Amino acid sequence: MEDPRSEATTAEAGAGAHRLVDGPSPKHVQLSRALARMARRDLAPGEMIPSERRLMADYGVSRATVRRAVDGLIVDGLLRRVPAKGTYVAPPRLESHLHLASFTQDMRRRGLHPTTTLVSLERREPSPEVAESLGIADDEPVWEMTRVRRADGRPIALETGWYPVVVFPGLDEQDLTGSLYEVFSTVYGVTIESAEQTVWGEVADRPAARHLDGGEATPLLVFRRVSRADGRPVEYTVSRYRGDRYQVHMSLGGDSSATRG
Repeated sequence: MEDPRSEATTAEAGAGAHRLVDGPSPKHVQLSRALARMARRDLAPGEMIPSERRLMADYGVSRATVRRAVDGLIVDGLLRRVPAKGTYVAPPRLESHLHLASFTQDMRRRGLHPTTTLVSLERREPSPEVAESLGIADDEPVWEMTRVRRADGRPIALETGWYPVVVFPGLDEQDLTGSLYEVFSTVYGVTIESAEQTVWGEVADRPAARHLDGGEATPLLVFRRVSRADGRPVEYTVSRYRGDRYQVHMSLGGDSSATRG
């Protein structure tokens, strides 16, 4: 059941609506564009869009067309659906310029309040992939740590990292609910100086969805990073960011070698 206030709060938003007709673009694409304009120009983040019934009447389309258009904008991160209430304009995605910084530092730069929940911390033998990435023997122990990272209370990322015990002895005695890089620097004298990172996309499985307060189909941006201090790998981490709340900005230059004859 939708919030009864939706008809009143969005009365003006639908005032300029017009009935859609078949054309070069399917009706669901036309409606998606109209709703995107409405969300960006007429409504603020957190405001409700018109109800399905209202959209059907205003644009002269079927319920299936409305749902297809709305579902596409939810996947794109422009809208979010709240069960039993309605569909709202989503807050803008957090944007990251790729650079070497901790999550805590990154969020503070944006004026957001970062918090971290420690899910688990175990001392164990590394998997072959972790051992190879950290340049250690298969039987050299590592800390395996999983944490949920939040910005202004909203879950943004689920992060699992592996750290050599020989580099970080007693890590289980430290406060791990803030910036890990600050702990490394102040407690162990280890400063992260460089990193290599790979990014890909996937959808959330059930455990990730539970930790990130999303559905199992929630899109994720996955970052795999190997970080170094004094030239030595000291961190191997896989971070899963909610793709509907986070995006990455990159500035790309031309390859000068491609222009040489």
